[in-house]
Amino acid sequence: MRLIDTPSHQIRAQYNAQTIRVYQAYSDEIAEPALRAGKFVTPPFKLERMTWIKPSFLWMMYRAGWGYKDSGQQRILAIDITHEGFAWALEHSCLSHAEGAMSKEEWLQLKQSKPVRVQWDPERDLQLQALPYRAIQIGLSGEAVNLYVNTWTLSISDVTPLAHQIYGLLQAGDTSAAAALLPLEREYIPLSGSNFQSV
Repeated sequence: MRLIDTPSHQIRAQYNAQTIRVYQAYSDEIAEPALRAGKFVTPPFKLERMTWIKPSFLWMMYRAGWGYKDSGQQRILAIDITHEGFAWALEHSCLSHAEGAMSKEEWLQLKQSKPVRVQWDPERDLQLQALPYRAIQIGLSGEAVNLYVNTWTLSISDVTPLAHQIYGLLQAGDTSAAAALLPLEREYIPLSGSNFQSV
């Protein structure tokens, strides 16, 4: 797909018939027990905090600096969640900022009624430069975090070595080899029968 053909707001992800993959970056303290258990373990993972999931691998690399940004983001985790969970999150979401002529009171009321935030940020290329279209980030709070941890998550894998390998190739000037290792992300088409709606 050419850049000019990519809609400004489109969900793109790596997915199969069972799951859709999202990414998060954490410290060793959170990552190690999560990888052993196949789900986030509390503590040290905090259910009461908002947690942001990102289907875009390169946006995650931009946010975490390929796992080198700081110790709190040095482990890049790939979390495979159910399509039903992903759809639930979007169906119970609102944008992370007020829309149009919405008053402050209306905005606060809407936020209080929705446990999920959606934010669209510029997608990134292999050099982590902004692209002219957006990638979705989904912020989970309250009920949504509990569902994410205890119901939606089917597996967690460590993709930090992949991130470091791609970064190493880029540092060596081998852009083609780096690009060949990127996860294949395509337009997300939800399961038939889902109540999923684009946001």
